[in-house]
Amino acid sequence: MAVEKSDRTTLDMFAAEKRRGRPRTNPLSREQQVRINKRNQMQRDKSKGLKRIEFKVSQTLYNALNDIALDSNLTRGQLIESILLEQVNIDSDHSKSE
Repeated sequence: MAVEKSDRTTLDMFAAEKRRGRPRTNPLSREQQVRINKRNQMQRDKSKGLKRIEFKVSQTLYNALNDIALDSNLTRGQLIESILLEQVNIDSDHSKSE
């Protein structure tokens, strides 16, 4: 019988393996755990109606955003979202007045 690493029902097959250090509390490898956690996070975000946006910025801007977020007691994502919302509101107000 083949041993599948993600199979949680055949843990007894791994009992003979001796591992050094702290015993594992999760039968999955770290890579598999990260993949599952990321999928769960994306499902939570989707159910909340959130969409993902990624972009690259310079190190200077990154540091400035981190500093402002820390001073404002916000996460960097929350800070960027508030800046974008503020900008969109300014632009939509501006275009309505014309």
